Amino acid sequence: MKFPPWLLLIPAAHAFQLPFHLPKFFSSPSIVSTPHLDQPATPPIPRIAIIGAGAAGSSAAFWISKAKLRFGLDVVVDVYESNSYIGGRSTTVYPYNNRSLTELELGASIFVEANKNLWRASDEFNLTRRKFEDQDYATGIWDGQQLLLSFTGSWWDTAKLLWRYGILSPRRAEAFVRNMINRFLVFYSSDTPKWDSIATLADTLGWTELTNRTTAEYVMAQGVSQKYTSEVIEAATRVNYGQNVDYIHALEGACAMAGTGASGVAGGNFQIFENFLNRSGANVYLNTPVSSVLPSSSSSQLWALKSARGTIDYQAVIVAAPFQSTGITFPLTVADQVPEVPYVHLHVTLLTTSSPFPNPAYFGLPPNSELPRMMLTTYQGARTGGKKPEFNSLSYHGEIGNGEWAVKIFSEEEISDEWLANMFLGKVGWVLRKVWDAYPKLPPTTTFPPVKLERGLYYVNSFEPFISTMETETISSRNVVDLMLNEEFNASICGRRISAFENDNQEGVQTPPTTQEFEQKDFVFGWDC
Repeated sequence: MKFPPWLLLIPAAHAFQLPFHLPKFFSSPSIVSTPHLDQPATPPIPRIAIIGAGAAGSSAAFWISKAKLRFGLDVVVDVYESNSYIGGRSTTVYPYNNRSLTELELGASIFVEANKNLWRASDEFNLTRRKFEDQDYATGIWDGQQLLLSFTGSWWDTAKLLWRYGILSPRRAEAFVRNMINRFLVFYSSDTPKWDSIATLADTLGWTELTNRTTAEYVMAQGVSQKYTSEVIEAATRVNYGQNVDYIHALEGACAMAGTGASGVAGGNFQIFENFLNRSGANVYLNTPVSSVLPSSSSSQLWALKSARGTIDYQAVIVAAPFQSTGITFPLTVADQVPEVPYVHLHVTLLTTSSPFPNPAYFGLPPNSELPRMMLTTYQGARTGGKKPEFNSLSYHGEIGNGEWAVKIFSEEEISDEWLANMFLGKVGWVLRKVWDAYPKLPPTTTFPPVKLERGLYYVNSFEPFISTMETETISSRNVVDLMLNEEFNASICGRRISAFENDNQEGVQTPPTTQEFEQKDFVFGWDC
């Protein structure tokens, strides 16, 4: 099916980033449970601790290993994970708990070719990518009371879209997203900025206005119509971040619309993060929550980290998990620097059904109507006094066999068995429900958590209120590792480079990016130097 450019702005309902936590078990020689290790009696090799084994923590260990490999950096890296699995925001489950069936991503489901770290990783690690656009389903937009839009790709549907939205709004929205992506690509070039201030980074990239205004305010000021904004763009922000266009800031709104060409790893995206750690040489301690990170009494180390392994001293500690959710005790001088970031409580319902389409009666349509298998939503009806949608998105995810389809529903509240029976005509098989703190609430802001909390103590997830995706966690971790290696070990991922705070041009960022093109087509900074 060929989509017009503006329909491609409606991402697949797979496109979201969630910090899910479900058990998994692995058999890697570098991954152990919680043995008690005595501290060496002799002065140790410098140690680095990473707290969290998701996208941020696993990639941080991988970036450190690049410096070790290239320049002989002699450090020991310990990764602490409170859960029993690697992957953090990337989690898979199987219908009926039957591993002969295709897995379903509960967590971080997609990445696109512009996400060059994850794309490169899937190539380097010989992982098979699966294109979600192969599930070529019709798309609808529901406002809680009526089906506003149904698009199958036909010439007649295209004509109706032109009548409803015109040509300029889709083109302007597309240009907005394209400009953001072009600017974003500088993170992979040799001109990539280094920063210890997110606010200064936003200013350097020309994105301060995007983070200062809601998506609705920004795109309508660019000439995008109110109807296109509240229907098509809001469908994207609701499925990807569970937030409306008059709430979420414009930078994240642009990211929500950038789901075109979505792919995932066959077998689960978590395999990327397992490979990061397996190839890093780091020690990985699962089921090992950290209880405190406090100043060390050692003359040679900066931080004393306490966990089930005991108290161990480290030259540097990288926090690679949402600060408040870790439950770790930090010095007040550190904890007071990090503002509390509220998260969206998202209900996720996975199910199987033998009904090939949702119930037409629910949507006010005649029996035997074939509804879109991807139903997105807008809040616009509720703004004008109507009924708000009971779900954010409802999407079919292919046949699993035996005449059943897999379906995923995102909603603000729990979906009941009775609701499911009505929606799928009583033909419901397996059901799994989870509620998660899925992603940060992302209103316009001018302030962000600090990247560097104290000497030798860094915070990868400071990037999340700016942009919250798997890919940006790997970008943020690369920046943090470069800062840490520069400041504590006079090293870097690609050799000695100027630390962010040493730059005289602009406080908090190394150099303004000067290009949006790579020196070579496939150059990705960090992977390449």
